[in-house]
Amino acid sequence: MELLILGGTRFLGRHLVGSALERGHKVTLFNRGKSNPGLFPEVEELRGERGGDLSVLRGRRWDAAIDTSGYLPREVRASAGLLAGAVEHYTFVSSISVYADFSRLGIDEDAPVLAPPDPEPEELDRELYGDLKVGCELAAEAAMPGRTLVVRPGMIVGPHDYTNRFPYWCRRVAEGGEVLAPGDPDRPVQLIDVRDLAGWMIRTVEGRTTGLYNATGPARVLTMRGMLEGIHEATGGDARFEWASERFLLGAGVKPWEELPFWVQEEMAGILSVDVGRAVEAGLTFRPLGETVRDTLGGGDPSAEIDAGIERGREEELLRAWRGSNL
Repeated sequence: MELLILGGTRFLGRHLVGSALERGHKVTLFNRGKSNPGLFPEVEELRGERGGDLSVLRGRRWDAAIDTSGYLPREVRASAGLLAGAVEHYTFVSSISVYADFSRLGIDEDAPVLAPPDPEPEELDRELYGDLKVGCELAAEAAMPGRTLVVRPGMIVGPHDYTNRFPYWCRRVAEGGEVLAPGDPDRPVQLIDVRDLAGWMIRTVEGRTTGLYNATGPARVLTMRGMLEGIHEATGGDARFEWASERFLLGAGVKPWEELPFWVQEEMAGILSVDVGRAVEAGLTFRPLGETVRDTLGGGDPSAEIDAGIERGREEELLRAWRGSNL
């Protein structure tokens, strides 16, 4: 299979390329050349701008395209429109952030989504991330009706993660000692190893799969306690978890998700508990959590763009305050 990947040199993109090459496919990349240029010397790289010059794509043909870097509907509209006659199949990487209501658990692909922003912003607005992804999904399907696969990942983790969300917990638990753990230990959380996601996506492209798929995991329910204890088992050490209540943490000004990753308030609990049954039926599988933990620690991205986690001094202050509270 001849495969065009829009993006392809960071996190999910680089693992998609690796998986495709392992399965014997010929890969072409289209990107700006700013992130990890030359990462795959055996792969053809085409240079251009999503929001501007797409001329290097004209007159070429591929079996399928995977769009990992579409954040603005107008850019997806342009690329998918140009490629409509050049590829048989188009995969768009979206997000579970498209859903309109995360107050309930078990959201499936038929749940209501946000409305695309009108007018569309000229630049990416993080406050409209989910809304914009909805617009991108619609643009891809409109350009290639019946030939589009939309993948809605949740929290992607693993080697070369450029956020500090899951890596924060891996490093903090590995350091040991008393660890501030947030909220209800039995509330569900979800994550997916980037290699499991990438491998499944390449297989679905091979099968010309179309439609909408939530893509996170694992297949069984994972709790916050289970995640942290799984990290502890994988890293060893003497970490001890002190579970502070949500009421206490919010009263102390701790920011959900940012300072203590994977902790969300009750009204957002559904974002970490979506239904992945459709993807599992389509062949999505999950490796052991311990493998993901060890490989995350061994293959981090030192230039993390999205910082997360709480400073050690602040954590110690909160632990002292929690022990003296009655919340």
